[in-house]
Amino acid sequence: MTALPFPSDFLFGAATSAYQIEGGHDADGKGPSVWDRFARRTGRVHRAHTGDVACDTYNDFQTDVEIMRRLGLGAYRFSVSWSRVLPSGRGAVNPAGLDYYDRLVDALLDANIAPFVTLFHWDMPQALQDEMGGFAGRDSAALFADYAEVVARRLGDRVGHWITLNEPWVYATLGHLRGLHAPGRHNPWAFLRVVHHQLLGHGLAVERLLAHSAAAQVGLSLNLSPIYPVTDSEGDRAAARLADQAVNRLFLDPLFRGRYPEPLWSRLRLFRPRIAPGDMVTIGAPLDFVGVNYYTRSRVRRAWYVPFLGLWPEGLPVLTGHAPPPPDGPEGGPRYSGMGWEVYPAGLFELLWRLKTEYGNPPVYVTENGAAYPDTLTADGRVHDDARRDYLEQHLNIVAAAVKGGAAVRGYFVWSLLDNFEWTYGYDKRFGLVYVDFETQRRVIKDSGLWYGEFIRPTWGTRGVVSTSNG
Repeated sequence: MTALPFPSDFLFGAATSAYQIEGGHDADGKGPSVWDRFARRTGRVHRAHTGDVACDTYNDFQTDVEIMRRLGLGAYRFSVSWSRVLPSGRGAVNPAGLDYYDRLVDALLDANIAPFVTLFHWDMPQALQDEMGGFAGRDSAALFADYAEVVARRLGDRVGHWITLNEPWVYATLGHLRGLHAPGRHNPWAFLRVVHHQLLGHGLAVERLLAHSAAAQVGLSLNLSPIYPVTDSEGDRAAARLADQAVNRLFLDPLFRGRYPEPLWSRLRLFRPRIAPGDMVTIGAPLDFVGVNYYTRSRVRRAWYVPFLGLWPEGLPVLTGHAPPPPDGPEGGPRYSGMGWEVYPAGLFELLWRLKTEYGNPPVYVTENGAAYPDTLTADGRVHDDARRDYLEQHLNIVAAAVKGGAAVRGYFVWSLLDNFEWTYGYDKRFGLVYVDFETQRRVIKDSGLWYGEFIRPTWGTRGVVSTSNG
């Protein structure tokens, strides 16, 4: 295998999130989150699956740290459960919750794996949801900063990279406008309040994090997608421009330009939240990096009947909440993942180049990239997931090309380290480098995981040599 020309300090890692892997949903004083409640609502999640047990990493993260060490990962992105640390979202700290993350960070550092800590990956404490509508309430921004400080006081002496928010667009849109994710609301006023208050919470948290982790780098992860019109008609092209504002620029512009994008913001005037003096300055606090989560591109068409946007997206699950049937290939075929999402590596280059040319070339980590496929454990005790390996190789080539062209990409994280609870798909969709038998919690490194370990081998330095055995 020929290594691509990545810089010697380029980080290769994998990512997870708390609700999707930890389990221990009510263990040792943890409070419920909106996903704990939402997953119990009839018809919301595939086969009524929940994250109650998931990958059971609350009881055993050591097994997975050892797998990461064997593969030679340089970094691991995980999230902290807000309600595990602060069961009510505020006030009394749960010592057992903080102890868990303290032990995890130490184990990662002992394995020479850099922790990338995400503070919010959609699991809002249910107590704050009941009290103020979660991020729909303005006070939530300050409470999020308080929570960030609690975690930073404990972990800040060892954590070098903090991610405040994961995919705030998805949490706002699927959770509060379309009702497909927790907390399951259908409210355009709540949607835009959640957009603004997440960003405000991010800005307020930056100062707190740096106060207790002075040498750390702080950023956030955005789901970004290149937007294409379905046809070349002026209506579809106008819809694509507006969709780009609604998905990409709705967060990039406040963070980098200090304003929400026009004309989208004018179209949304009936639904806009209160923006207090100084809010945009707080939101625009300098970022040390931006995380890019990329899976596929989106196509949009003009549709007069869609409220306040005048557009309707096709082809991108983060826009639609579901994927349309692939037009010219089966799910899991060469052009489509097991989610029915188009495999389109060129879109990642477009995004990285756009950040370089339009937003000042900030340092970037690709904080999520991966694909679900219908993996099976074969008689030889292996998972032969050639399609995932090809997907990763194609996208890593794209990242290498962007770096060669001058894009300031610093690292790449596969989604995901483990097969896990995939939100409304439950355990039906597998994204992991590692196969998980959810009945026994047995782990098997898939062929793609072994390939990834070999791919990053030139960067290992003194970390050791990966074993190709799954024993």
